[in-house]
Amino acid sequence: MERETIKIEEFKESFVKIKHKTGLTILLKQMKDFSTAIAVFLTRFGSVDRCFKKVGENEKITVPDGVAHYLEHKLFENEDGSITFELFSKEKALANAETSFNSTSYYFSSPAKNFLEALKVLLNFVQNPYFTDENVEKERGIISQEIKMGKDTPEEVVFYKCLEGMFKNSAVKIDIGGSVNSIKKINKEILYECYNNFYNLNNMCLILVGNFNEEEALKLVDAQLKNEEAVEIERFYEEEPEEVEKKYCEVFMSVKTPLFSIGFKLTPKKGEQRLKTVIGLRILCELLLGEGSFLYNEFYEKGLVPGAEVGFNILDGEDFLTLILNGESENPKEVMNKIFEEIVKMKVKGINEKEFIFVKKFVYKEYLEEFITPEKVAYYL
Repeated sequence: MERETIKIEEFKESFVKIKHKTGLTILLKQMKDFSTAIAVFLTRFGSVDRCFKKVGENEKITVPDGVAHYLEHKLFENEDGSITFELFSKEKALANAETSFNSTSYYFSSPAKNFLEALKVLLNFVQNPYFTDENVEKERGIISQEIKMGKDTPEEVVFYKCLEGMFKNSAVKIDIGGSVNSIKKINKEILYECYNNFYNLNNMCLILVGNFNEEEALKLVDAQLKNEEAVEIERFYEEEPEEVEKKYCEVFMSVKTPLFSIGFKLTPKKGEQRLKTVIGLRILCELLLGEGSFLYNEFYEKGLVPGAEVGFNILDGEDFLTLILNGESENPKEVMNKIFEEIVKMKVKGINEKEFIFVKKFVYKEYLEEFITPEKVAYYL
């Protein structure tokens, strides 16, 4: 195993990175002052990974929308009939899973004394898929209901409508769960195809954070991980034009106050520039909309936005980068116009240096706070 200690000098923090002989990347952060520990088992397979092929092969594979999410659901079913959540519960562990645009993660939090047994459950069920025609069909109704519930959730509807307005071809505009029609095309063969390609340990990461014994944990990992041939995947994304697909759209739903999302479609970045761009956008949003900003005070004084709170969400992936501003207002068009006016003003006048330094320190503090609890550290890693 290749072992490296990564130090973050400014925060006086560090964590361990291990490249396991199976190809798995392992990130470790011991926090002995806590009574709990967390494990995350993650694969770089998300909803936007619809077209791919193994390196060295000619044939591209295209899968229906929603496969990554469907696969996440199905992995919790075990061949021996045991229920994964009950196995975690026996170890007093709280477990869940999440599919995003870029990845799928399985995780739990448990008391320190139960951590190793819960970790064994996590490694076992993620590495042992069991799909049959019957259990895949049974899940279809459950996921269909989940998709329909999302269509009745105003916050989710306005979020995806904003993405649909920005993007013409990119899969980021499609609901992570897919559609009721797209999941009808998913069968056990497609699930195994995706599992065998993306759930290869070379494409995965294991994160362990909190109060645990490193030597014992790594010994268990050694025993549980399967040796398998490395699979290298080439992913294909639709070509996306720079301009937005639609500048304005409305949906009518039963809400107390109208919701809005304002999306900015940006050019995707690579490597370190990608990270710098995300941090830069975070600083810019605080300057533009944070407490003490001109817009915050104006929204508050005029009552344009309840509590003057406009949130922001930065989405970045291999083929997309977007900033979405969201909130509530009786007059969302006026809010949008005032935000655009302030952006133009900032571009003409520049950014006040004292305000910039203050906000940069504030964002720096927020990154520092990522190391306060095991939950935050696990998410950060």
